[in-house]
Amino acid sequence: MLWDEKAECMERDEINEMQLKKLQKIVKYAFDNVPYYHKKYTECEVFPEDIETLADIEKLPFTTKDDLRESYPFGMFAVDRKKILEIHSSSGTTGKPVVSGYTKKDLDYWSELMARGLTNWGLTDEDIVQNTHGYGLFTGGFGIHYGAQKIGATVVPISTGQTRRQVELMNDFNTTCLVVTPSYGLYIGEVAKDEGYDPRKLGLKVIGFGSEMWTEEMRQRLQDTFGVPAYNIYGLTEMMGPGVGIECTEQNGLHIAEDFYYPEIIDSNTGKHLPEGTKGELVLTNLQREGMPIIRFRTKDVTALHYEPCKCDKTFCRMERITGRTDDMIKVKGVAVFPSQIEKALLKVSEAEPHYQIIVTRPDTLDQIEVKVETSPDLFSDDVTEMLGIQKKIGEYIQNEIGIKVKVTLVEPKSIPRSEAKAVRVIDKRNFNN
Repeated sequence: MLWDEKAECMERDEINEMQLKKLQKIVKYAFDNVPYYHKKYTECEVFPEDIETLADIEKLPFTTKDDLRESYPFGMFAVDRKKILEIHSSSGTTGKPVVSGYTKKDLDYWSELMARGLTNWGLTDEDIVQNTHGYGLFTGGFGIHYGAQKIGATVVPISTGQTRRQVELMNDFNTTCLVVTPSYGLYIGEVAKDEGYDPRKLGLKVIGFGSEMWTEEMRQRLQDTFGVPAYNIYGLTEMMGPGVGIECTEQNGLHIAEDFYYPEIIDSNTGKHLPEGTKGELVLTNLQREGMPIIRFRTKDVTALHYEPCKCDKTFCRMERITGRTDDMIKVKGVAVFPSQIEKALLKVSEAEPHYQIIVTRPDTLDQIEVKVETSPDLFSDDVTEMLGIQKKIGEYIQNEIGIKVKVTLVEPKSIPRSEAKAVRVIDKRNFNN
């Protein structure tokens, strides 16, 4: 199913022609209306008229999160503040928060992007969407909400928390689509079983998930728990929110809305373009945004792009799932390690539950990684020999995946703290200030 076949099924040459026109327009618009871009481009001696081809985007400097923080709160707005109808922002845990502003047109664009994805999953105005994403300054809740309303679906805006009530409402309301972070989805499945419900009989048709790192093994656990397909959603506050990329039913990458975003993959060290299919840092440009156009934003997300046609009939390029970030990797003994690598390894072991924490320490001069993993209720017993065997197996799988040895500690079921938002996967106890 397609929401807008004309837009979503353009030929590649049509897409490129459209993108060039929009890129030229948005660069001039930003140069004329956003002081940051006027100053930055003037200093770099690059001007709107220099953008004659899509490749000329490389002439433009990158925009970073630090740039957006320095413009706090409203310095990146391209319109008078009175035209901004809605404001969202990041948490600001590492400095000033990033503010994202939306005009009426922008909210319509955002709704359109999410409507495309939900429709592609088979959702219609007959469906009930239970949205567990947060509804505060976080963009996740509102993006899903607007898209679901756009297609005429009924929205249950329950947000995060109240997990037992989540299960009760899923059962009572006959919820057909559940939107969650993958870790919280699995927690809902646990609570459902504790409350006497079979998660596979709650009536769901589909699960939408995002806002958190994940692996194919994690997706499979989610699908096995509820007995329905689970599709990934990608977005970020700086670019507008969820809807930048959404998986189709092929589950073979997230389609980026190329009429609204221009994606690039670069080498994070050199800033140079990387060819199709090569993993690197994702860079995004708003092609159609009125309130706050962001050009060449370095997302720090690691992925790759593919342009060959998809079986779902959509022609927009596909982005591989995010496998890490250029800034949240753990560097241990000179080896770059992403938490997703450890998750992928441990989820291959059936006796392990998909709940874990990675603890990094430096007791002396050498880094050490401890991976705490919950065992299944059936395994956690007095059979020490069996426990040690599983512990060794997990350790070998992880070492095979990341190339270094880790300490594995098996803990009893439900002993690792659950999160109703993003799961806390890594606890880094090293002191880098010495």
